[in-house]
Amino acid sequence: MPKTEKIVINTAPLISIVAALGDLEVLRSLYAQVLVPFEVCQEIIAGGTSGFAVPEFEAANWLEKSPTPLNISPLLLNSLDLGEAAVIQLALNQNIQTVCIDETVGRRIARLSSLSLTGSIGIFLRAKQEGYPIIMQQAIERMKNKGIRLSDTVIHFALQQAGETS
Repeated sequence: MPKTEKIVINTAPLISIVAALGDLEVLRSLYAQVLVPFEVCQEIIAGGTSGFAVPEFEAANWLEKSPTPLNISPLLLNSLDLGEAAVIQLALNQNIQTVCIDETVGRRIARLSSLSLTGSIGIFLRAKQEGYPIIMQQAIERMKNKGIRLSDTVIHFALQQAGETS
C-alpha cells in the first residue's frame, strides 16, 4: 500500500468502498487528490441494474471527475476494459504514480506500466492503520452481501493484515 497524495481510481474499488462503508469519505481522508477518469464516471453513473453507489458517487463532489474522454492507447484498450485502461492512461498522462484497481489483469498491466498499486482492500488497510474506524471482517461481509467477490486468499490476507485473525 504505497502512501501517496494523488491516486487514480477505477469503478470496482469505488463500488466496493461504498458497499463496505456506505460512502467514499475514506478516500478524502487518505488522499489530497482522487482522480476519476471520464470513462469510469460513465460506468458508475450507468449504475448497472440497481444504480448501486450512484448517489454516493454523485455526492462526492470533492472527487476530481474528468469531464472529457481520454485518448487511450490501443495497447491498453486491447488488453483491458475501458475503465481500467482509462485509469492507467490518466495516471501515465498526469504522471500520477498510484492507481487503485481490483481486477487481476488491470493490476498486472499497471505494474507493467511502472505504476504503484492499491485496491479496495489496500485502501481499507491503510485507513485502518491511520486510525479510520474500519472493522475488516464487517467491510468484507458488506462487500460480499452486495455481490462483490473476493478470493479466500484476499480475505485471509486482509484479516491477517488488519489483525483480525484468531
